[in-house]
Amino acid sequence: MLLKLPLAYMGGVRVKTVSEEQATVKITHKWMNQNPFKSMFWAAQGMAAEMSTGALVMKAIEKSKEKVSMLVTHQEANFFKKATGTILFTCAGGKEINEAINKSKETKEGQVIVLTSEGKNENGAVVSRFSFEWSLKVK
Repeated sequence: MLLKLPLAYMGGVRVKTVSEEQATVKITHKWMNQNPFKSMFWAAQGMAAEMSTGALVMKAIEKSKEKVSMLVTHQEANFFKKATGTILFTCAGGKEINEAINKSKETKEGQVIVLTSEGKNENGAVVSRFSFEWSLKVK
């Protein structure tokens, strides 16, 4: 990650688990990723949330053995409480990603899917929820 995504690495973003169904990424609040209000900056949360969706997309592409272009085309976020401590962002959209890749392979057209990543603190409370619109096209 240091070479491919140095800002995420320095901000403390780490992939925790990736399976065919879901991916979890963790980020811990620290000086490097905080805002002036002593909580995690929204963009640091966004990097971790996007990585949970992107890792899942990359896992599905690897499994498909196809060449697939992937691009985030839209993003939205909601924030519910201050993000402090360790936050786990989880995306469970593996099935939708596989369906989109298969449909793109059949139709030769790009497919758009929305993947949601929910960030929870150490107490299990949701601190933020990000939605990423991904465009996937089999080349």
